[in-house]
Amino acid sequence: MGLSDALLNSDKKDMIVDDCCTMIEKQVASKSGLSGIALKTAFATLKGVKPGYIPYVVEQILPQCFTAIDPIWNEGLQKGDPVEHLITSSDRTADALLSVTDERAKKAKRPIVRGTYEKFRGSAKQHVEEAVPEFAKVISKYAN
Repeated sequence: MGLSDALLNSDKKDMIVDDCCTMIEKQVASKSGLSGIALKTAFATLKGVKPGYIPYVVEQILPQCFTAIDPIWNEGLQKGDPVEHLITSSDRTADALLSVTDERAKKAKRPIVRGTYEKFRGSAKQHVEEAVPEFAKVISKYAN
């Protein structure tokens, strides 16, 4: 059974989506400097696409995200600590997650969404790697 089956086909789904949205908000808020201002502006733009847009997108992509990181999580289970393994494999974890968002962005119907993603894609891996520890903890919170 993969993470998606274990976590999203249950009564935990809404809580996971909420925790992921909170994690994203915290990650964006923690950014500073000019790039942080640009990222916060872009995030505000995406939030303004329509009410509830960010939770909607998170809910839509979580199954693919969990499927993408399943191999890394399973390696961690075999080693005894899947959370720590995701964190120590943050490079691979970020690549797996970004493969999902890359596909989603290609299919985005709203030009503002696609354009915003493309503008920040170059720096996305660093931001995703920085978020991996908190994302791993969210997964662990509900996987047990």
